[in-house]
Amino acid sequence: MTRIHCLNNISARGTDRLPATYELVDDLASADGILVRSASLHEVEFPASLLAVARAGAGVNNIPLDRCAEEGIVVFNTPGANANAVKELVLCGMLLASRGIVDGIGWCRDNADDPAIGKSAEKAKKAFAGREILGKKLGVIGLGAIGALVANAAEDLGMDVYGYDPYMSVDGAWRISKNVHHVTDLGEICRECDYITIHVPAMDATKGMVGADQIALMKSDAVLLNFSRDTLVDEAALVAALDADKLGCYVTDFATPAIMKAAHAIVLPHLGASTAEAEENCAVMAVDQIVDFIENGNIVNSVNFPAMTLGARPVEGQRLTIVHRNVPGVINELTDAIAAKGHNLANILSKARGDFAYTIIDIDDKVGADAQEKMQARENVIRVRVL
Repeated sequence: MTRIHCLNNISARGTDRLPATYELVDDLASADGILVRSASLHEVEFPASLLAVARAGAGVNNIPLDRCAEEGIVVFNTPGANANAVKELVLCGMLLASRGIVDGIGWCRDNADDPAIGKSAEKAKKAFAGREILGKKLGVIGLGAIGALVANAAEDLGMDVYGYDPYMSVDGAWRISKNVHHVTDLGEICRECDYITIHVPAMDATKGMVGADQIALMKSDAVLLNFSRDTLVDEAALVAALDADKLGCYVTDFATPAIMKAAHAIVLPHLGASTAEAEENCAVMAVDQIVDFIENGNIVNSVNFPAMTLGARPVEGQRLTIVHRNVPGVINELTDAIAAKGHNLANILSKARGDFAYTIIDIDDKVGADAQEKMQARENVIRVRVL
């Protein structure tokens, strides 16, 4: 049996897809795979049996990616599975920031005991007057799965959309409406747009990417939305601008003590992916990816190893998968070890990602234990599997 350990509650829509030869286990020490959402793995000691970790979500800051790579553990995430849920909340955030909705609801609750609340509301509502988003300029920073959906939806709502993403792929470009203006200067987004929303991954290169200089360029009534990660925005510069009325509103899914005290901030309790549909989508994708890897050796949506697939493992013969360091000569050593035992290589695919690489080799017959041991004994080979 293949053993899968869940570190969080994973939707049954996903775990029900596990083959009959799989079982969910409570003991991490015996696990072949891990399914996780938000639980931290940084202090967890992984068993030698562990082949893969699948994160039911996009962010992987709760997983020690480098250590997993060193131990030959492939880490998956589920980009795009929760994209629609986040998109809808971003649109909600724009409306909350535009129409005085939050303060208006607060007024109604505060005056709930007023027997003439209907008449009182007619007098009070002018304090909550807002503006429409139709015809306004929206700047989308990051045009991945979520950013593309936001851009297209905003365009459908009649907004004039500008997109900034210096790393946009060809596939990403195809997802975006032809009416979205492609911008190569982040400063142009900051200067021109009435609404600005951030959709980039949190990493060293993006930490504080919206800082004092960018905020200073924004209109005094601009709305900045952050449903990606709090670290993408320089918090001190942001709070200073909000408190000085130099920025219209900040809408975020990440509560921090400083932001909770800031003026003109609408803060949500990390609701971006908190829908039943998003949790199900993430669980299904995570399970499908980890099963495909364990059964066929294919890697899709890994964050520490290259994406590569050779389809289903061969009916005749066997498939070898090798995790190794990205150094010269390893592929030759592997193929020599196979050929030396008289095996014929039917197919081979190898790719690298940073310091590590992954190779899939299909052979026409059954590999002997001695050939596998010879490959595993190589200095730069981390893990060899025979499927």
